[in-house]
Amino acid sequence: MRWDNLTDDPSGPAALFGTGAVVTRTFDTPEFRGITFHEVRARSIVNRVPGASRMPFEWTVNPYRGCSHACVYCFARRTHSYLDLDTGLGFDSQIVVKTNAPELLRRELASPRWTGAHIAMGTNVDCYQRAEGRYRLMPGIIEALTERANPFSILTKGTLLLRDLDLLRRAAEITEVGISVSVGFTDTGLWRTVEPGTPSPARRLDVVRTLTDVGIGCGVLMAPVIPFLSDSPEQLRTTVRAIARSGATSVTPLVLHLRPGAREWFMAWLGRHHPHLVERYERMYAGGSYAPTWYQRQITRQVHELADAYGIGPARRGAARRITPPQPPEAEPGQPGPQGADSGPEAAGPTQLTLL
Repeated sequence: MRWDNLTDDPSGPAALFGTGAVVTRTFDTPEFRGITFHEVRARSIVNRVPGASRMPFEWTVNPYRGCSHACVYCFARRTHSYLDLDTGLGFDSQIVVKTNAPELLRRELASPRWTGAHIAMGTNVDCYQRAEGRYRLMPGIIEALTERANPFSILTKGTLLLRDLDLLRRAAEITEVGISVSVGFTDTGLWRTVEPGTPSPARRLDVVRTLTDVGIGCGVLMAPVIPFLSDSPEQLRTTVRAIARSGATSVTPLVLHLRPGAREWFMAWLGRHHPHLVERYERMYAGGSYAPTWYQRQITRQVHELADAYGIGPARRGAARRITPPQPPEAEPGQPGPQGADSGPEAAGPTQLTLL
């Protein structure tokens, strides 16, 4: 494996760590069986997002590479090829752990060159995947950001986030903290095959409910909406309704995109589980990694209309990240909510900044 080439830009000259720094471990416990961990001491932890990226943030921290969530569509799969690791099963089971991430972050935040910009986490692979239960890197990372009052946000599918609830509450007292949970659909059959290593959608929505109950606003990234599998009007309605009832401050849809590395793995999965859809996907994604613009706009419009009807509304970039969450509406779309005409998204107050 090309450990010396572990850089955000594989053509770049500077490695993040050297070969001698790698320790490979396996653990014979049920939650880690079949997973290999490569422990490294990174040379850098705060990463600049490429200028061409569509992401609405500039800096990220990623304590792990590879992800045991094993989502078949994960766009980060290609990064494993930079190490000569497989982007399929290898991505799911060969996890790189930057064991010195907290101490390194403290050092980089203390640099006179650092200006205190917002740092996003969980936007490449999940920082609360199963490995975090053993390595416990996030508490030190959150503490380092809190010490500097550095704003940050976390996107996750992991229920392990609740372990750090007290740290997050403390951070939110002195800086801007944004939390988003990813729930693209509520279909349990689809979940078991397409996101086999993740907590169920219902458990993720329980995380949202717990956060909002203690006063930490939490938005939901409804991602991915999977064409022909989770995008029917009734499926969208069911998902948005469940998100609203969890007390989420916002819902933001994101249609499945298939970048190189993920595309091949997803299409192989599609051929095994839904072979009748292969040709439709080949047509839909013939133009590249993204679904046609008309389709993305259609899904966004439908989800925003449902969100508005259920009283949560879409996320608005730049809105407050620390809010008192509204009570989850109980009425069906088209019926007055418990607060009558004033129960819409504007009356609910500002919504949380979303990550994507």
